[in-house]
Amino acid sequence: MDELGPLAPLAGTWEGAEGLDVSFSHSQAGAEETPFRERISFEPFGPVNNGEQVLHGLDYRASAWRIGEDDPFHMEVGYWLWDGAAGQVMRCFMVPRGSTLIAGGAASPGDRELRMSAEAGSEVYGILSNPYLAEAARSVRYELTVRIEEDGVFSYEEDTVLAFRGEKELFHHTDRNRLQRV
Repeated sequence: MDELGPLAPLAGTWEGAEGLDVSFSHSQAGAEETPFRERISFEPFGPVNNGEQVLHGLDYRASAWRIGEDDPFHMEVGYWLWDGAAGQVMRCFMVPRGSTLIAGGAASPGDRELRMSAEAGSEVYGILSNPYLAEAARSVRYELTVRIEEDGVFSYEEDTVLAFRGEKELFHHTDRNRLQRV
């Protein structure tokens, strides 16, 4: 697992019910807080050779449910990648709303806190959306902080900055959770 660098502690399945999603509610015309539970599975793979670049990673799937509901309100699939030679950690994912992104940042093998970001329009660590979302609710920036604790726990905080059609102010759609290995 050394080839996974700072991602190695994440391999496995995780669950947490301390999630909080702060998103825009059209029915309330403003921010709405939604408590949620979540399950994430990370499966190691690699190496992936891109010429001289060698990546190792985690194939992952995540689902989140509002507390008390049976159907997920959020799902995503993707990869977390480690480029040991370049000291870069990356998260590539897609959500079924028609958005995909690759976020990244500098890291070292033993890091217990990882920071990644992406920006719309960037050719490196960027964000893409379907035509409707690009017009109505464009993601312009994404920031993620992951903290890996020693006792089989990890937490994250993410901020997706959105530009809504007809609005001057940007909206910060945030999510956070604390998960334990199962």
